[in-house]
Amino acid sequence: MLNPVCWFEMYVDDMDSAKKFYETVLNIQLSQLSNPADTSMIMWSFPSDMNQYGTSGALVKVDGISAGGNSTLIYFSSEDCAIEQSRIEAAGGTIHQAKMSIGEFGQIVLAVDTEGNLFGVHSMK
Repeated sequence: MLNPVCWFEMYVDDMDSAKKFYETVLNIQLSQLSNPADTSMIMWSFPSDMNQYGTSGALVKVDGISAGGNSTLIYFSSEDCAIEQSRIEAAGGTIHQAKMSIGEFGQIVLAVDTEGNLFGVHSMK
């Protein structure tokens, strides 16, 4: 069975410090994923190859979202995230953001589980 986790985001308050920490500790280079002109959301992506096993993600700085607590958002992969969306409320969760496009990167659903944890479901459909 393949790992069902396809993406993660780690929310940070000090992007420069967080970027330096992960680049140093993991001996990697993060790549800018966000639009440098839009300072309301800054993203630096971990290295990845969509054709190899493993999960990738990004450090994210967003106005109004602080680091700590529930600041890591895990995305689970799916054929069509609308399928999982249709199951969330019946299983006791709530929909935080209904299926929405993220452009060329596919579609996502954000939901809250029965423990209060925010998570995402991603698909290309």
